[in-house]
Amino acid sequence: MTDTAGTQRPPTLFLSHGAPPLVDSALWVEQLTELARTLSRPTAILVVSAHWEAAPLTIGSTDPSTPLTYDFWGFPDRFYRTTYWSPGAGALAARIAAMMPDGEPVAIDHHRRLDHGAYVPLTVMYPEADIPVLQISLPTLEPERLLDLGRRLAPLRDEGVLIIGSGFTTHGLPYLTDRRPEATPPGWSAEFDAWAHERFAAGDVEALLDFRNRAPGMPYAHPTIEHFAPLFVALGASDDVEQRPDQAIDGFWMGLAKRSVVMG
Repeated sequence: MTDTAGTQRPPTLFLSHGAPPLVDSALWVEQLTELARTLSRPTAILVVSAHWEAAPLTIGSTDPSTPLTYDFWGFPDRFYRTTYWSPGAGALAARIAAMMPDGEPVAIDHHRRLDHGAYVPLTVMYPEADIPVLQISLPTLEPERLLDLGRRLAPLRDEGVLIIGSGFTTHGLPYLTDRRPEATPPGWSAEFDAWAHERFAAGDVEALLDFRNRAPGMPYAHPTIEHFAPLFVALGASDDVEQRPDQAIDGFWMGLAKRSVVMG
């Protein structure tokens, strides 16, 4: 890593990143742009996205010429022409590999750099693409293990690294009957979001960790849990998992809750 003397320590983020068309939402773009303005410029960005599950922990390509992963189907061609040529983060990749427990394998995928869970929000937050970005996989979906991974990664913040967990507060796509961006949220989405709002406000990490059993709206809000899982990496990397994070973005898009939080 480069000399980070005097670098401000960034918070950690959980972002509801949305599908590629979310960039057409003027409100979401405004909200995410404003969130980015509140942050000091990071030395590098580390993203854990709902769209990359791989065990053992896998580090993405650090070659900036590696193309994006367009891991979605059925959208207009313009979404497959998006580019984000951010610098590679080779030093950050080496640091992360060294931070993992002895005897625990770490893999490298030279063919995968950033998927849409990473680059979609970054095109809004840092459109100049001039900050090194690295993506790592979700090596598990177990919240407690992801919390531990976040704790292990937390020292990177002292070096100015912005750690982002990118998912979605609700993601019950199979149960949506109205997929218009302005659709009224179904009951299960609104109920889960209200519960998440209350648990964040209370700093109730125990309940968040047990969301599969405690949250209303389940399992419809998360028929598979990969879109809530990145939250726990960001929580673990924060200073105090029982803090009350800033709920910087709320509301719904296509009936799904886009609540996003900032943790010191």
